[in-house]
Amino acid sequence: MTETRATAARDLVRKELADNPGGILEATAAQYGLSLQDTIECLPAAMWKRVSGAHFIDIMQDLSEWGSVTVISHTKDVILEFEGPLPAGKLGHGFYNLSGGSPLSGHLRADNCKSILFLRRPFMGMETLSIQFFNADGEAMFKIFVGRDEKRHLKADQVERFTKLEGRFPEAGRVH
Repeated sequence: MTETRATAARDLVRKELADNPGGILEATAAQYGLSLQDTIECLPAAMWKRVSGAHFIDIMQDLSEWGSVTVISHTKDVILEFEGPLPAGKLGHGFYNLSGGSPLSGHLRADNCKSILFLRRPFMGMETLSIQFFNADGEAMFKIFVGRDEKRHLKADQVERFTKLEGRFPEAGRVH
């Protein structure tokens, strides 16, 4: 896509998301030929903050202390969700390795994370807070959502932790 077409697509997406920020962002990205990160950055500015992927390990270590969260990996072929505590991890052999003893395990290429977005937006009629990790192509590696209580309200302690964590890191410049 040429830069002129990308700019035109972002302008259309900005208008669409200003009217309805609660849609499926991956579908909007695909419809307009944008990356998911470009699409999120078309949301109203108050809904998101981008920080450098260099903070990947600090953010992941903090998240491992939050209790039950929802981890989502959304590709064109699958939406995979895990709800539970995020295990602690450590660097080794080129990966950020999630420690054993949890139903969730894996090996994450921390160096591939170029941007991390803190996102506050409505989805399916409910307010959501998430931290989304992006590679150099602007595609999501995975997302971590603040958990909900038995009444489906955002967990107050995690909202507080989200706000505090978001404030710890400087914003990476806004491009669009």
